[in-house]
Amino acid sequence: MQQQISVITLGIADLARSRRFYADGFGWSPVFENEEIIFYQMNGLMLGTFLQASLEADMNRRGLVRPGSFALAHNVESAGAVDAAIDRLLAAGGALLRNPDAPPPGGYRGYVADPDDHAWEIAWNPAWSIDGEGRVAFGL
Repeated sequence: MQQQISVITLGIADLARSRRFYADGFGWSPVFENEEIIFYQMNGLMLGTFLQASLEADMNRRGLVRPGSFALAHNVESAGAVDAAIDRLLAAGGALLRNPDAPPPGGYRGYVADPDDHAWEIAWNPAWSIDGEGRVAFGL
C-alpha cells in the first residue's frame, strides 16, 4: 500500500463561512463545490470541507465532535510569512490560538483556528525545504 493520504475532510457548520476562511485567508481556489461540500486541490491530496450533518450521514455516524485532537499545518518560506499568513487568516474569520513564536527546536510558528475550531499551525522551519508546488521535504 502506498504511503499517502488522498483526502482530508473537515466537518463544518457553515459552508460560506468556511469558504471565506480557506479562499480569502489562504487564497485557495475550490475545484468543486455544491450545497454540502467544497474541495480544494492541494499538492498531492484533496482538502474537503463538508457540512457536519452530511459528513455524519456519509459515514453513518452521529454526534461527531469538533475540534479533534489534531492540528493541520501550513508551512511557509520565512518567519515573516508566518505573521502575514496569520494576519490574513484572522481577517478571514479565523481565531488566534497561539501568537507566533520560536519553539525550542528552532523555526517560527503560530496557531489559528478556522471558523469551525479546526487548528492550523502556520510554520516556518529552516531545516525543511518547500518546492515550487508547495511540497515540504523533511531535512536536517
